[in-house]
Amino acid sequence: MTIYNLGSINADHLYRLDHLPRPGETLAALSYARGLGGKGANQSVAAARAGGAVRHIGALGADGAWMRARLVAAGVECSAVAEVAGASGHAIITVDAAGENAIVLHPGANRVITGETVRAALAGAGPGDWLIVQNETSAQIEAGQIALEQGLKLIYSAAPFEAGAARAMLPFTWLLILNEIEAEQLCAALGVGLGDLPVPHVLVTLGARGAVWHDLGAGAEVRVPAFAVAARDTTGAGDTFAGYLVAGLAEGRAPAAAMRLAAAAAAVKVTRAGTADAIPAREEVEAFLAAQPSA
Repeated sequence: MTIYNLGSINADHLYRLDHLPRPGETLAALSYARGLGGKGANQSVAAARAGGAVRHIGALGADGAWMRARLVAAGVECSAVAEVAGASGHAIITVDAAGENAIVLHPGANRVITGETVRAALAGAGPGDWLIVQNETSAQIEAGQIALEQGLKLIYSAAPFEAGAARAMLPFTWLLILNEIEAEQLCAALGVGLGDLPVPHVLVTLGARGAVWHDLGAGAEVRVPAFAVAARDTTGAGDTFAGYLVAGLAEGRAPAAAMRLAAAAAAVKVTRAGTADAIPAREEVEAFLAAQPSA
């Protein structure tokens, strides 16, 4: 079973400052770090490090060779990552001494992915395969239509949240992933309760309180708590959870078991600084689980 991911790939440029720049002010950074990010790249890395067979569908500019290399090093197959004219997606992240931040995001190549590119990448996909989609690329609707035609299970992370984008993706979605605030926003936008969303399954992440899987057809739910750890950096924790979750489902785990694996991966991730580069390998997650008190 292959996990396909139509997802964003971003360079995260992190600058630490004494304070955030004021209008017209020039500041010297105290430090600089560059890392691989983007919801799509994070989820692909997580699914691959969980042991899944992952093929990423996306785009980079000529400046993105190092990001492709890091994805490949993490075990992600990248033949469907096109090189296009212009800049790769990137984020300029400034953080002050108190931890406040200001971010400028340029979607870049992530927004020039075409439906034709997605169809070519999914030409060999079929029942038993999985497709992950988020809100940081173009060609989402085309991907959903192809998934429906070819019998893929589509996992949709409705983030960054856009009510219109979410509404358009629901007819193609097998599992909808939302955080608690996004779930409230979507239900308000559609004028329905969570149990009336037109999808088979909804997973709502609750941060430190864990996550809940809602099987809307059966009217049942599965709750899995989060693990208590000393968090250092929560960036990318949700993407780590999502990638590990899909990998667990793809290997045949029931939702409860896949969620527990994903919760453990997210717990390990938040003890480390960084995004994609800080996502743990499967053996690290298994070791973490083995060290937990038995239920």
